[in-house]
Amino acid sequence: MATCSFCGQEIHQGTGKMYVRKDGTVFFFCSSKCEKNRIKLGRVPRKVKWVKQ
Repeated sequence: MATCSFCGQEIHQGTGKMYVRKDGTVFFFCSSKCEKNRIKLGRVPRKVKWVKQ
């Protein structure tokens, strides 16, 4: 199982999204909420209150 790159939640096999940047960095996301916060909005996980620390 992979873990979400934003919130740290475990992602079950067959769910979630994998995002690969041009430089080869791989991100795994459990939901579109996490994906939008990291990529589109550019938020840092440690500054978001609902993220598991």
